[in-house]
Amino acid sequence: MAKQGAKTVVPTLRFPEFRETSGWVEAPLGEQAVFHKGRGISKADLDVNGALSCIRYGELYTRYGEVIDSVFSKTSVPVTELFLSRKYDVIIPASGETKEDIATASCVLLDDVALGSDLNVIRSSHNGIFLSYFLNGAKRREIARVAQGNAVVHLYPSQIGALHVSFPEEAEQQRIADCLTSLDEVIAAQVRKVESLKTHKRGLMQQLFPRGGGVRPHLRFPEFHNAPDWTLGKASDIVNVMQGYGFPERLQGSRDGDFPFYKVSDISTCVDAGGILLDKANNHIDASVLEELRAKLMPVGSTVFAKIGEAIRSNRRAITSRLCLVDNNAAGVKAIAGSAYDRFVYYLWCQVPLIEYAGGVVPAVNKSAIEQIPVCYPKIDEQRRIADFLSSLDVRIAAEAEQLAGLKTHKQGLMSRLFPMSVGG
Repeated sequence: MAKQGAKTVVPTLRFPEFRETSGWVEAPLGEQAVFHKGRGISKADLDVNGALSCIRYGELYTRYGEVIDSVFSKTSVPVTELFLSRKYDVIIPASGETKEDIATASCVLLDDVALGSDLNVIRSSHNGIFLSYFLNGAKRREIARVAQGNAVVHLYPSQIGALHVSFPEEAEQQRIADCLTSLDEVIAAQVRKVESLKTHKRGLMQQLFPRGGGVRPHLRFPEFHNAPDWTLGKASDIVNVMQGYGFPERLQGSRDGDFPFYKVSDISTCVDAGGILLDKANNHIDASVLEELRAKLMPVGSTVFAKIGEAIRSNRRAITSRLCLVDNNAAGVKAIAGSAYDRFVYYLWCQVPLIEYAGGVVPAVNKSAIEQIPVCYPKIDEQRRIADFLSSLDVRIAAEAEQLAGLKTHKQGLMSRLFPMSVGG
């Protein structure tokens, strides 16, 4: 029961069995938990044969969600030099790259896991799973506001302790925790499904295209079993290479215009979302700007990619779905009519490691270097057969990725209603 005079709040969405119960009791988290700091465990301290499981702060951003029930890393650092977890501890980074990302809390469901330095440890009698979801959801913006720093962001126990956090009775905490962990299990299953399809596609592509300088793929469709060997040549035999244009800052930022002006970030966003067709841009220009830039539009069906910097290593590729421009950090290739099929060029180019052809202190490839890249290709009817087959698989991958995105959006919406807005200072 709430203490007399204590502040209480009620979430927008409540499970039926709790709708007639009292509100959630709100108080500074520092009055409801104790705080610790992790110790030690540099990257050099990781040991695959180590006797002790461990968690480093960077792993919260890359490997874990709100609940940690198994641990990836191990260490051989003596236990006397470490800080060990208790089941239901909540950990949150003490430093990070951005204020938006630092609110990355996880509940450790295991005893005696070594928790590295740069980890804040929150220990309370409340349900740790409930608290980790609360911090990642309703409290994320508040945590971002109190975190300090720019290039490196810091989050201190005193700042977390000042957050006003509300808790219902134990049974309701458990009900919310069970609901969200069940949803996360569905999301994790969908992630595995998408990744499995992507792995299947990568395996097929390795068989559908010749490897190691060969001229015949390991796997060929029946109607092409007796077809001639593929042709060894260079990129300029089958594609026209198109360069990007400088994009003056004064012209950037328009969401409306005749033509999209794509940046490398637009390509990355498309690919990271599981897409192939580039159809969303943060910048647009109209015909008058096109004339001012003296730029030539890139045709529909071009495969576009980064051509400079570390982005080259990512091998992200996308296909233009509209007449467009790309900035001078990107380039494109377009199939030469009669020699190549656009979609085949896309799949072929996905396997070209541009970094191997890059030069300079900052890796970069220019038009002439791209034109000389060795390629191997069949007659156009076999190109089309390969492309159509892989395209049908990409349609399925995109549908599953869209379902995954929908589940993640549903989770965020659910969390915003299951946890109340604070009324505290």
